[in-house]
Amino acid sequence: MTPLIGAALLAGLGLGGGLWLLVSASPRIGRPRLASRLAPYLVDVSAEARAMTAARRSDPLPVLGALLAPVVESARGALDAVLGGEAIIRTRLRQSGSPLTFQGHRTRQLFGALLGAASGIALAILVARDGVPFVPAAIGAVAAGGIGGIAAVDALLAHAARRRSARIAEEFPTVVEFLALSVAAGESILEALRRVARTGSGELAGELDRVVQRAAAGQPLATALAEVRDDLAVPAVSRLIDQVLAALDRGTPLAEVLRAHALDARDESKRRLLEAAGTREVAMLVPLVMLILPVTVLFAVWPGLMVLQLGF
Repeated sequence: MTPLIGAALLAGLGLGGGLWLLVSASPRIGRPRLASRLAPYLVDVSAEARAMTAARRSDPLPVLGALLAPVVESARGALDAVLGGEAIIRTRLRQSGSPLTFQGHRTRQLFGALLGAASGIALAILVARDGVPFVPAAIGAVAAGGIGGIAAVDALLAHAARRRSARIAEEFPTVVEFLALSVAAGESILEALRRVARTGSGELAGELDRVVQRAAAGQPLATALAEVRDDLAVPAVSRLIDQVLAALDRGTPLAEVLRAHALDARDESKRRLLEAAGTREVAMLVPLVMLILPVTVLFAVWPGLMVLQLGF
């Protein structure tokens, strides 16, 4: 296959898909039938009316999905066999708050590999114009692009998981203090969790809301807390839940446990702020040296230079 044929093939596929989408989006010409006009008013009593009013997709994606489903399943199995890491991916998906399942993430990795391979083919076509053999360049570019696409998808997921875990760690001291105040005021731990979930709006409040919903659905509170601890894998949250579960098991007063964790969380937050400030001393010097100091020197020297020029 020459570079010209490859480019023509890609252009033909793009043109065909675009024309299909344009034709599917064009309005239908003709007068609607009586049944089509009456169907929206009969959806509550007629299954045929509900079928007629249901949205119909005419784009090529469902057709392509049905045709490529066996290939996608085989590719997922190959990725599972080569890459592995199902437990890590599930933990990162849960930490990032993504609605994707493990198989959905594998599908996203496949799309990333396809996009990387397509980029590699385009790069190989450009390189082949300079006299480089097309087939070796295409094989190397496709392999590198596919691996890079999979790595980019994993890197994005890991970045999202780290960002959300950092937000949960930042919200943790405030949430623990609120829990300690609620329990000290006489509320049970479940009512305190429900109050925090109803009042708060952050990531940790959302996780506590899931705990409350599971407890309301009949799941034991200890089991729901343990599942959140294992899913999030945030050290501060894990320590708190372990202490709460131990207190519930042994009958220890929860108010003292939560108050101690609130103090420790505040101290930990201060320590992280000091560490962040210590690691960013050089970054904080950049505006001082590059902006503030030159402006100060300019204001100090410029009047003297103007006086000297006017005097001479």
